[in-house]
Amino acid sequence: MSRYISASLRTKVAVRAEFRCEYCRLPEIAAMVKFQVEHVISMQHGGKTIFANLAYACPVCNSKKGPNVGTVLEDETVFVRFFNPRKQMWSAHFEIQDGHILPKTQIGEGTVKILDFNTPEQILERVVLMQAGLYP
Repeated sequence: MSRYISASLRTKVAVRAEFRCEYCRLPEIAAMVKFQVEHVISMQHGGKTIFANLAYACPVCNSKKGPNVGTVLEDETVFVRFFNPRKQMWSAHFEIQDGHILPKTQIGEGTVKILDFNTPEQILERVVLMQAGLYP
């Protein structure tokens, strides 16, 4: 299946996500760049370019996630899948405290680890957006 995503499909994905990154929850209106439509399960892992497998993502989260679907945590024998915005509720796996995105589950922990949600710049940006009523 093609990587091409039509304008109408892109719009449907963005509207479903409420124009927010489905991983870090950053609103697109606060970003200086256009968000991307990404494959939750990458094409190289058999994912298809269909509405049910697409997510709206900021360029930072999309580039860090890449084609990955999961990671290993401290115990290198256990593979943990990433948060899947098509099948899971964000609030079940993450919480926000003082601008930090904190994991509540192993899925959250693996996602926070690889997507590196809590750089000093991202935390500061979230705090400012929270004060303005724009985050989460």
